[in-house]
Amino acid sequence: MPPADHWASLMRAVAENQDRTAFTAIFDHFTPRLETFLRRMGLDADAAEEVAQDVMVTLWRKAILFDPAKSTLSTWLYRIARNRRIDFMRRNRTVSVDPHSKIFAAGIDEAGSDLILEEAQRDDIVRALIATLPEEQRGLLVLAFYSGLSHSDIAARENLPLGTVKSRLRLAFQRLKRGLEASGVDSVR
Repeated sequence: MPPADHWASLMRAVAENQDRTAFTAIFDHFTPRLETFLRRMGLDADAAEEVAQDVMVTLWRKAILFDPAKSTLSTWLYRIARNRRIDFMRRNRTVSVDPHSKIFAAGIDEAGSDLILEEAQRDDIVRALIATLPEEQRGLLVLAFYSGLSHSDIAARENLPLGTVKSRLRLAFQRLKRGLEASGVDSVR
């Protein structure tokens, strides 16, 4: 994922010049992620697509309101998506969700909404901390968690001993834990 200042400069181009190329880059990157987020929050595929499109229209119309000093673009967009999802569910009470789902329960009250925002902010902190890891640790962490590879698969792919992969990942986790503690994040849920 490009750095936050990359997104901030694209947002500036959208806000100041209605730059369609910048908007397209943001749209192409964030729309599928927003749809996935909304699906996890209980919307079906069509509803998630509709709400994600609404979020992107909001971005286009209100780009001037984005302040990179207050939040990252992803946090801003996920906050808008969360609010649009709540509005959508109020308008369309027929949305099919499991009422016993932890995610559904979190989405129906303000405390749950705050939890979602906290998680998005924690994700931003984790991404920033990952960026500070030595490349040998960062690369393995990305393969393990973003690509979903097992330790054995990583060892084979990177031509490293399995013990080395495990040691580097353990060191990465220790650094992440210390960084989270220093950032005031209580725990990773």
